[in-house]
This record gives sequence, C-alpha cells and structure tokens, in this order.
Amino acid sequence: MSRPTRLAAVATARLAEAGVPSARVDAEILLAEALGIDRGRIPVADDATAAQEAAYEALIARRAAREPLQHILGRAYFGPLTLAVGPGVFVPRPETELLAVRAARQARRGAGIVDLCAGSGALGLYLAATVPDSRVVLVERDPAALAYLRRNAAGTGATVLASDVRDPGLPARLTELLGTVNLVVSNPPYVPDGAPLDVEAAADPALALFSGPDGLDLIRDLTPLAARLLAGGGEVGIEHDDTNGAGTAELLRRAGFSDVEEHRDLAGRPRYVTGRMDA
Repeated sequence: MSRPTRLAAVATARLAEAGVPSARVDAEILLAEALGIDRGRIPVADDATAAQEAAYEALIARRAAREPLQHILGRAYFGPLTLAVGPGVFVPRPETELLAVRAARQARRGAGIVDLCAGSGALGLYLAATVPDSRVVLVERDPAALAYLRRNAAGTGATVLASDVRDPGLPARLTELLGTVNLVVSNPPYVPDGAPLDVEAAADPALALFSGPDGLDLIRDLTPLAARLLAGGGEVGIEHDDTNGAGTAELLRRAGFSDVEEHRDLAGRPRYVTGRMDA
C-alpha cells in the first residue's frame, strides 16, 4: 500500500513528462476519483489499497496518453452544473462561463431563451438554473451530442430540439415552443479550417469545432437567425474564435443589432460579442 501523496507526486511527474499542462491538478483529481474522496482530503487519506493503486494507474495511463480529463471522468463542471460529456460532444471551457454569467444578468424573470448549437447544453442549462421561471430551448443537430444533451437536460424543464440552425423552418418551431424569445446564446463551431489544435482540443468532434476558412461560416447564419428570433426585442451573445471578435461584431451590426459590444476573457483574449435588438 502507498501513501496518496506519494502516488500523486509520482503521477504528476509522469503527466508532466507526457506534456499535460495541468499535471499536478489532473493527477490529484484522478487520485481523488480512484480513492472515492474529495481532492482536498488527499493529504490525510488512508493508504491506497492495491485495487485503488491499480485503478489509479489505469486513469493516469489514459491521461498520459492525452485523453481529455473530462472524458476520463465522464463529466465536466460549468458554473453550478455537472454535465455528462465524452467522445462525441464538445467539452465546455471555463471561458464560456463569462458569456453565461453576462447572459444571466441580462435576462428577465420568465425569459424565453434559446441556446443554438447547444452541444452538452452548458449555456442554456446554466441559464435554466439561474434565471427564475425561464423557458429554455436547446437546439442541436448532431446525434452524438444530442445523446449527452438529453441526458443533461433531463429534469431541468428545458426543451431539447433536434434541428440544424440552418433549417429555414427553425424560427417558426422555436416561437411555437416559446412564444416570445428574449435571449439567444450560442457557442457555435468557430475554429478556422486547418487551424492547429492542442491534443485535448483535437479530441472534440470536428463538427463542433470548424466553420470554414475564416471560422465565421456558421456565425454568418446565426446572426440573421438571432435577429428573426429577437424581433420582439432582446439580446444575443455569441462566442467566437479569438481572431474573430471584430468580424462577429460586424455580422451582428449587419443583421440589425445595436449596442454591439466585444468582450474579452480573463486572459485578455477576445471571447464573445453581444448585441441588442429593439422591438
């Protein structure tokens, strides 16, 4: 049997050698998983059993092979949410929480909210959990992502709609479900075709990542769709590649949005754009 702190130290060195950027954190998270304890309990935990050591070794081997941590755990954390994730669905990033927080602050009680290209449901389900009496529809087309989305949305009151955002009949279906739409959010595919990705990001489905030579193909379709949905007035927020803040803002202006603002993440990178549609 081994001390948990010793196991974590050895695993940290192994993950660092494999190029994992957050080696210590990941080693401790996976050790807590193998031991069935909170991460903060590792220094005072009992010695690991042989079975626990074997389980931990298997987890570390997967992470050393650069399998995303969230895929190994089968879950990702997003604000107050614990979301089921895995191969076939985009893993939500902490930076997207900035858009979620902003949208929640802008939304009125009882708002009709649409999350386009919902993926795991991170944005829309965050709003369902934080905006009182909100009516939320989550739109996703990919069957693999839809399986995770339906699992995450179960019991939340949010509606999952299997649809392509380019479907010309989508606005009518959404207004039938919601009546009035007050808020549209989206973290769509926005990576330019052929852009280099780190190992973990490359594990996300290509359908959720790439969007034409400049990364704006889908956003070009989203902006007029959002304008139609918000014809009664409201706000849109769209995440984008860090090279495309100005391009996304211009597309919103062309679609008729006012008060268009570009927002940066905590590292100072362009992250998302918002705009308002007057009634």
